[in-house]
Amino acid sequence: MKNTLQIQNISKTYSNGVKALDDISLTLSNGMFGLLGANGAGKSSLMRTIATLQTPTSGRIFFNGDDIGKHPNSVRSCLGYLPQEFGVYPGVSAEELLHHIGVLKGLTDKASRSLQVESLLEQTNLWEHRKKHVHTFSGGMRRRFGIAQALLGSPRIIIVDEPTAGLDPEERHRFLNLLSSIGEKQIVILSTHIVADIYNLCTRMAVMSRGRIIEHGTPSDLVGTLKGTIWSKTVTNDELTRLLREHHVISTRLVAGKKQVHVKAESSPGGGFKEVDPTLEDFYFSVTSSKQPANENPVL
Repeated sequence: MKNTLQIQNISKTYSNGVKALDDISLTLSNGMFGLLGANGAGKSSLMRTIATLQTPTSGRIFFNGDDIGKHPNSVRSCLGYLPQEFGVYPGVSAEELLHHIGVLKGLTDKASRSLQVESLLEQTNLWEHRKKHVHTFSGGMRRRFGIAQALLGSPRIIIVDEPTAGLDPEERHRFLNLLSSIGEKQIVILSTHIVADIYNLCTRMAVMSRGRIIEHGTPSDLVGTLKGTIWSKTVTNDELTRLLREHHVISTRLVAGKKQVHVKAESSPGGGFKEVDPTLEDFYFSVTSSKQPANENPVL
């Protein structure tokens, strides 16, 4: 079944005056969609609004034609949600807690619920740990448990918020493989500030900054817009200071202990710069430094 999530002109201002979302409009359908932005860009606020954990100040959201503001159960009944931080009951095993969450999700038939729980424990590589208390799990194991509970009940929309933050490389790789195995029968929204996670997993994406969508499209198409405009050079501190004054430096990084800069320019800046193939990270840094965010309604 094709699912459609329509976000129409959503804004959210908190009681302290902070405007977390500013006129967000998106239309999503089945598949993995990436929401990329720095901490504080508004990603978690948007995820919480979609999940009906908070109401927008203005705007509307429709899931398969139903206004979730008027009918929140239309999305709650088919939602899988893995927030950035989540707590667990102490002294309860992974298997017991999944059964408990399954009942809360309406999976009242014990036999069919048991089949789902067993399958998800296997899928998340937690079967041998099923009798252990979840509060004793490592960060990576707890994240895998989080996706198991999110997948209970065969949801049609799945939200995962900063899923690999704080994971070691092995656990991060295992978790990304798990996310990639999720079928294309659902809308999967991956919110993160890690560029590589978006590039490796998502066919469509948007960049958020200061509560707004500033760019959208496929990762390859967005990166392609920078073809022939990214130049790289290893520099000293004094050179970096001069380059920051004279050129559009989009990023600096340490490579083998030396500073490497990427400059965006239509032609060679000269002075030893070499043209390099652009990356999604280059695109992200180039657009987040822009002063004029787009305000469109992309269909993704």
